[in-house]
Amino acid sequence: MNMTRRGFIRAAGCGLAAIGVPRFAAARQRPARKPNVVLILVDDMGWVDLGCYGSRYYETPHIDRLAQQGVRFTDAYAACTVCSPSRAAVLTGRYPVRHGITTWIRPCGRNTPTQNPSGYQSKSKRALLEPLNALWMEHEEITLAEVLKSAGYATCHVGKWHLGPEPWHPDKQGFDYNIGGCDRGSPPGYFDPYQNRLPNLPSRNKGEYLTDREADEAVAFIRENRERPFFLFMSHYAVHAPLQSKQELTEKYQAKSPTEQKNPVYAGMVESVDDATGKILATLDATGLADDTLVIFTSDNGGVDAAANGHPQSFYTHNGPLRMGKCWPYEGGIRVPAIIRWPGVVASNTVGATPICGIDLLPTICAATNVAPPADRPIDGENLMPLLTGTGSLRRDALFWHFPHYQHATPNSIVRSGPWKLIKYYETNTFELFNLQDDLSEKNNLADQMPERVRELDRKLTTWLVETGAKLPRKNPSS
Repeated sequence: MNMTRRGFIRAAGCGLAAIGVPRFAAARQRPARKPNVVLILVDDMGWVDLGCYGSRYYETPHIDRLAQQGVRFTDAYAACTVCSPSRAAVLTGRYPVRHGITTWIRPCGRNTPTQNPSGYQSKSKRALLEPLNALWMEHEEITLAEVLKSAGYATCHVGKWHLGPEPWHPDKQGFDYNIGGCDRGSPPGYFDPYQNRLPNLPSRNKGEYLTDREADEAVAFIRENRERPFFLFMSHYAVHAPLQSKQELTEKYQAKSPTEQKNPVYAGMVESVDDATGKILATLDATGLADDTLVIFTSDNGGVDAAANGHPQSFYTHNGPLRMGKCWPYEGGIRVPAIIRWPGVVASNTVGATPICGIDLLPTICAATNVAPPADRPIDGENLMPLLTGTGSLRRDALFWHFPHYQHATPNSIVRSGPWKLIKYYETNTFELFNLQDDLSEKNNLADQMPERVRELDRKLTTWLVETGAKLPRKNPSS
């Protein structure tokens, strides 16, 4: 079914108001103490994997209620189609091309080099040579945790890190506590003892589900730090493979009628993330901290779509009406759920259609906490607080992506400006142009029909690539 963006918003709106007519909570005096920050980042969760985004199979009542209490963005994006670059972008407010992490980080094992690699791969049978990817996020990058810690915040990372080996773990990047974070991109398993391969999460109860354990650790941190401002980075391993859910949840979804989304194991993993979110929100309520806490919920890239990634139809999720999924430059690979709640400050019961990105979280959180962002380097993200409070709009006119690697799709760059999205493919030097307002599913490539629009957007994209020092793929002399 080819559904327009506007039609999908109506279908998934759940009674929420449009951002143009926001429903603000009654004004209240801002708290004397700095607000707490809870950032919930899910791994590989697709745009339509939540009830409030239109899923008719997965059950997510806690996250749906969070959306009703805040702003739910329809056009939110991850900074990359895969995890490590987008996670670094969230923590630094900078596009992946700035820090050199442009695809997911491979573990170093026992042969960790003394410095990040540079240059290009030397052996390839493909038409293009890829720039070598960083193996860790350098200490010179300033993370959100470091910024908030310098302002007196207690800082805690729970769950997936995937931004480098032990010398670059969360506790070396501004977090007081690192619970479960290492160089792994996925857990060896979701049931304790996790094969004893999550070095910062010792076994507790055999058979305990990993997402439940993460939630318990997050709750404990909140309770222990309730008297001071805190930053909790709840960075789930779920819903990344291996696909494993609790038996009772799997059986629950086996008994449900499937839709385009039909995997009962994946559904159980989504519900466990929802349950973990519910535990965190309930703890904020019980400790009297809910009104003084900024809560942000989002994903690090699009969902692993069964068909788009070469899996059987019953495997993983389905991103429709978006095209394709993780690793692809289409909307299914980069568009993600994003919900922001701060009672009495941020608009409630509202839908936001302005395009936003993971790079915006650092400047937004800095503005909300009245902490200065790093001033000695470019910060690519924009402060969303004027948008969230209805007092202003964003200044930028475009968002950009650069993926100079082979990963399902060939190396590509993207620019979105207004409703227009241009994808540039380097191997063939060809373009795809879409009007997302009329063609959310990206079925109609308008590049041949609108060459002037292509040239305009390509100029904008080229200027950005030059300004950010992006490494382009190179022609392979051996191909």
